[in-house]
Amino acid sequence: MSLILPTSPPESGRVARWLASTDHKAIGILYVLTGMVFMLLGGLEALAMRAQLARPNATLITAQTYNEVFTLHGTTMIFFVVMPMLLGFSNYLVPLQIGARDMAFPRLNAFGLWLTVMGGLLLYASVLVGPADAGWFSYAPLSEKPYAMGEGTDFWIAALLFAGFGTTLTAINVIVTAIRYRAPGMGLWQMPMFAWMAFVNAFIITFALPCLSAALLMLEVDRRLGGHFFSHGGSALLWQHYFWLFGHPEVYIMILPAWGIISEVIPVFSRKPIFGYEFVAGSSVAIALLSFAVYAHHMFVVGLGRPVNLAFAASTMLIAIPTGVKVANWVATLWKGSIRFELPMLYALAFIVQFTFGGVTGVSFAVLPIDWQVTDSYYVVAHMHYVLMGGTIFALLSGLHYYFPKVTGRHLTRSLGMWSFWLVTLGFNGVFLVQHALGLMGMPRRVYTYPDLPGWGLLNVLSTLSAGLLGVGMTMILWNILRSLRVGEVAGANPWNAWTLEWWCASPPPPGNFTDLPPIRSRRPLWDLAHPEDTDADRPRRHDQTHGHIRPEEREHHQ
Repeated sequence: MSLILPTSPPESGRVARWLASTDHKAIGILYVLTGMVFMLLGGLEALAMRAQLARPNATLITAQTYNEVFTLHGTTMIFFVVMPMLLGFSNYLVPLQIGARDMAFPRLNAFGLWLTVMGGLLLYASVLVGPADAGWFSYAPLSEKPYAMGEGTDFWIAALLFAGFGTTLTAINVIVTAIRYRAPGMGLWQMPMFAWMAFVNAFIITFALPCLSAALLMLEVDRRLGGHFFSHGGSALLWQHYFWLFGHPEVYIMILPAWGIISEVIPVFSRKPIFGYEFVAGSSVAIALLSFAVYAHHMFVVGLGRPVNLAFAASTMLIAIPTGVKVANWVATLWKGSIRFELPMLYALAFIVQFTFGGVTGVSFAVLPIDWQVTDSYYVVAHMHYVLMGGTIFALLSGLHYYFPKVTGRHLTRSLGMWSFWLVTLGFNGVFLVQHALGLMGMPRRVYTYPDLPGWGLLNVLSTLSAGLLGVGMTMILWNILRSLRVGEVAGANPWNAWTLEWWCASPPPPGNFTDLPPIRSRRPLWDLAHPEDTDADRPRRHDQTHGHIRPEEREHHQ
């Protein structure tokens, strides 16, 4: 097994040294492993729900158990799968991409990781006393004492407080690292696209997570100290304002680093610089600001009043513009490129198709009559999963296949990877595409069973069978990882012929990351080093209308 701790531990005490490490690479890997463990749990919960919903009027599990399972599933996937895995990529890659030896505050970095792990353990410790059952959003008053008498909701609150504090500490670390520890010659505007989006994302986390933490503390005061924030004279609506003031920026917390991964993969496998770096980077800032201005579109049905609804409908339409800018730039990067259909690229292409589809259905929610018609239906479930799974999870899989050689020194097995890619892609679309139709036919979400109405049973069984296909594909990815750690093809320092600094050091990177750095005069220092006669610093800034800025030597995959 070639996966080694970056601090080169001796054989004895390796596990303890991993757990005590403050090296950003070890912490990044631990974040990703944490996410994978919880993904296994969240995936099993999803399969249990799909098994229950496969047939009308099924009684495989009770309504109470179903509510507990879908609360665990939603909370797990958002707070303990997607966010930790993205933080893992940020931890591992940001210092490498900017030429730093480590994060600014290594011990604080480790503290943030273990707070997140503790949060996940608290969430699943609630199974011993009866888990929370009010959904991952835990709307008041359903999460208040008269409606949730057990201690599961208190465990849920504690779990999210731990994870929220840990995530915020990591975000502050990313901000300080990016500002203070960039390599000489690298301006903020020259950071690789993943590092830039992780940097912007850290600001969203820093401002959004405290909104959730404040609401959680108030909810616990209500439950344990007889407070009146959200019930007994307080306002249940206040909970929704706090929650969605966090909840909608949270969507971008879960997608912005994913966009960064895609923005790294597409140029490398198209053999071109990314089209319109400034627009992609600038649109990320616009999205960060607008993400706080659209939160109430989750509340169109609570009766906020027409002027408020119209304002949030307009802002929701507006945020589609910078999002569309990114998609347009990725497609323009592909245009006239010399595309290599390796596994990271296949996942990136699937990401573009699925995320764009999810984005279009998201814009439909900005149209008030459509939102009122389909709210709380399976149309919402389908949209959310096309964004967060068809988008974020596929981007993470693209990043996993792209960076696995850098992290471990070995390639994933391509044949196994191709099988798992098609199983995951077909399975994912089979599960969620039909749920758009179910939603439009009127099937409500968050129900443990449903009547035998025309078409509902057929579409649900298709969705459940596809979930099995998806599960097989994800299991094959896990097997590929474990197998390739031992027998995968050995990778060099730069197996993909990429151009950013993380590919300058050995695979896996040594302690301290770099012994020296190349001169940094552009966003692609390794290209400049290999082609001193044709550096990026000297290339025209305008897009080449004829050749799409692809050099002759990059055509047909030649470097």
